[in-house]
Amino acid sequence: MNKIIFFGNGPLADYALPILANSAEIIFHARSKDDLANVAELKKQNPDAFGVLASFGVIIKSDLLELFEPEGIINLHPSLLPQFRGASPIESAILAGATDFSYSIMKLAKAMDAGPIYHQTTLSSLPLDKDSIYRALAETGATWIAEHLDEIRTLSPTPQDDTTATFCGKLDKSLSYLQPDQYPATQILRQIVAYQSFPKPKYTFFGKVCIILKAHIGTSTESATAKLLIPCSDDNSVIIDQLQPEGKKPMDAKSFLNGYAK
Repeated sequence: MNKIIFFGNGPLADYALPILANSAEIIFHARSKDDLANVAELKKQNPDAFGVLASFGVIIKSDLLELFEPEGIINLHPSLLPQFRGASPIESAILAGATDFSYSIMKLAKAMDAGPIYHQTTLSSLPLDKDSIYRALAETGATWIAEHLDEIRTLSPTPQDDTTATFCGKLDKSLSYLQPDQYPATQILRQIVAYQSFPKPKYTFFGKVCIILKAHIGTSTESATAKLLIPCSDDNSVIIDQLQPEGKKPMDAKSFLNGYAK
């Protein structure tokens, strides 16, 4: 059985790891910079161990990269590289209006997400739900890695075209408060989807700041009768299905109205 040293934290890693563990022995899971010294020692003790990374968030220096040559550390990146290099590829694709979502299997390089590509695939017909997108890309990408580990050392990855690269940064808390007077309903809905878990999309109803958990774009008839909605710049509305007042538990719109619309 192949051995893997796994690098990763967050939902992409959480969904990818069980797939890999079904077909290989995970001898170590590095979750932070503090784990990298252990990685180096374990790789020296297990020279045939593969390195697989999914959303690690830590720069890996050249000396550690060199230990994993010739195939390198295999990176599962959730975009069609060289598009959306950086820290928030899934969120950035959602915000950009993507209807299809992709992953790339690449050889990790010193430059961010710039390594040569082993394999890429685009998935269609995914729901506009961030967790579902993370799960689908992670599980499909990890399955490809698991099925091709034995041949990866014989593959020649294809260099990326750096001239077509696009980049995305980390999300930050300044994005949290929705501004529907500046965006159409379709974009506000995508912000609600993209900002789930962090930075958490917020809007104020009846003087109470709320995290919006689930919503949809209402038809004209539905918007005329809905009691909890966000009017947007294009005269369409996002209707709230589930939300969480700050300091309280999540609740549906009806329960919120019963408690706060008085």
